[in-house]
Formats: sequence, C-alpha cells, structure tokens
Amino acid sequence: MKNITSSFYDILGISSATICLIHCLIFPLLTILPLGLNDNPVIDLFFASIGIFAIFKITKKSSPLVSSILVVSISLIWCSILCEILLEIHLHLIYFGGIGMIIGHLINYRMHKK
Repeated sequence: MKNITSSFYDILGISSATICLIHCLIFPLLTILPLGLNDNPVIDLFFASIGIFAIFKITKKSSPLVSSILVVSISLIWCSILCEILLEIHLHLIYFGGIGMIIGHLINYRMHKK
C-alpha cells in the first residue's frame, strides 16, 4: 500500500511539473500572437502549490538525494514566482526548477517501482 500511495504523489508531481514546464515554455510564445493573452503568475503559483503538496508527502519516505533535488527545485520555482509577483522580474529559474522536479519525481518513482 505504501508503494501505491508514494507512486500516486510521484505521478501527481511529475504531471504537475511537466504541465507547468510546458506552460512556462509555450505561453511566452503565445503572447506574441494578438490573442489578448497576458502572463499570469497565479497559474504558476497554482502548479507550485500542487508541487509543494506532493513534495511534503514524498520527502518523508524518500532518499536524501531525491529529497534534496525536490527541495532545491521547488525553492527555485517559488523564488522565480515570488520575484515575478513582487518585483515584476521574470527569472529563468523556474525552468531549472521544473526540470529538477521532473527528474526528482522520476528518480523517486523508479526507486519505488523496484
């Protein structure tokens, strides 16, 4: 039962990080088109909240390597989002954080699958 619960949070984290990364990579290209779209950091905040929920559940039972990767990645994401909201500066740390989240969750998922 522990593997099923842990793998659920890994899948939740992988899917959330992947959707967030796709959003962060594609959305700036869509703002070039005259569709009336503008960037909203609340969407990034929503994805980061899902990610932090999954990380809290996973880091209790995962290896120190996976925990470190996930904590550093979510810190990069939150730093980027808060700088965008408070200072209106777009940092590219969110891309590295998203990639790190995907990698950390994949490593943890594969470790539990064995």
